[in-house]
Amino acid sequence: MKPLAVAIMGPTASGKTAAALTIARAVPAEIISVDSALVYRGMDIGTAKPSAEELASAPHHLIDIIEPTESYSVAQFSTDTLRLVADISARGKLPLLVGGTMMYYKGLTDGLDDLPTADSALRAAIEVEAARIGWPGMHEKLRALDPVTAARLAPNDAQRINRALEIIELSGKPMSELLARREKTVLPFELLSFGLEPSDRSVLHARIATRFDQMLGSSDDAGIVAEVARLRARGDLHPGLPSMRCVGYRQAWEYLDGSIARAALRETGIIATRQLAKRQLTWLRSMPARVVIDCLGDNPAHQMMKLIAQRRGD
Repeated sequence: MKPLAVAIMGPTASGKTAAALTIARAVPAEIISVDSALVYRGMDIGTAKPSAEELASAPHHLIDIIEPTESYSVAQFSTDTLRLVADISARGKLPLLVGGTMMYYKGLTDGLDDLPTADSALRAAIEVEAARIGWPGMHEKLRALDPVTAARLAPNDAQRINRALEIIELSGKPMSELLARREKTVLPFELLSFGLEPSDRSVLHARIATRFDQMLGSSDDAGIVAEVARLRARGDLHPGLPSMRCVGYRQAWEYLDGSIARAALRETGIIATRQLAKRQLTWLRSMPARVVIDCLGDNPAHQMMKLIAQRRGD
């Protein structure tokens, strides 16, 4: 029989970390982070990185593995996760894949794409055009060429809009068509997937606002503003990096540049986080194999543990 692994997916502020830690206290388990922001060292507050106590309560993987100057791809995640699941299972523990970066899950379960490699000159040309008409304008251009891809991207998602347009230019085909051709992956383990999803979106929005206020803190000397100030002081980072485009970090950078006021930092940060949650829920709806758990319900972790026990034959 294939070993069992459990995926705990969901939008931001849905309680994924808390649920995973509850399960890890009841079942010998190790946590594999499925989060494209938690990979960065020195980015703790704005990513809602687990605390030192939480990290110590169960083994964690794929957290603090690269510098903010570096990038971490879906292919790297898939390779690392396949290795980690095998290692954790060999230790007799349950691998828990926990996080909200849906592209990582898709890459792992659906297989890696065969898309053309990046072309720096073409990307630069796309950025020049974006500077002229704005990323929402580039999003409209993408919508005309690849409506399927455009529908799952936010109008200001510069990185992914650029990549989608680059692929069309290099291959002559929309990215959605190329992705549809890839062969389905056969995982070497059984994956039980849970989707922590809200029965009331307004409650999730309230959670998002509360958490962002906690990240922001009461002054610029603490919280995410102080964290981004420290990152800027390194001298090797800029707002075009994937790390600095993470929700909250982009807005804090603009605030420190003097482009927006503190009130606007809070407002745009909360809006951007809500938009992220909306995209995550859209991705989740495309994953029919998941078991939906109301993240606002009574003890979601307990509900998941009952199904895990059934699958394990406990």
